[in-house]
Amino acid sequence: MSSPEQQLLDLSAQLLQAIDAGNWDAYTKLCDPRISCFEPEAEGHLVVGLPFHKFYFDLPPSGRKQLSSISSPHVEVIGDVGLVYYVRLVQKTTDAGPITVSSNETRVWKREGGTWRHIHFHRSPC
Repeated sequence: MSSPEQQLLDLSAQLLQAIDAGNWDAYTKLCDPRISCFEPEAEGHLVVGLPFHKFYFDLPPSGRKQLSSISSPHVEVIGDVGLVYYVRLVQKTTDAGPITVSSNETRVWKREGGTWRHIHFHRSPC
């Protein structure tokens, strides 16, 4: 069995894969329905709940590939709460060619009944 730290890192990677693939079902299986966040798309506001995020999953596919990688991760477990901090590197294509963009991300997970659920995140550009 893997350590809680490794489980959280793996779950965070699965979450990014779901985002990259536009897989709403996989995303919602990992997230608490009342997930909260601060992210650039929210323009400085705290967002609570999944509907804000579903808007982006429902957009028509761009036809462009995207690959997210976790760089320089740090994982901390405090009881039934897990914190995962890392730099997210996103490789994607644009009309000008391939680019890589980065952001600082903090993901907060809570363990209930032996299952980790994503409850909060903060994302900001590097």
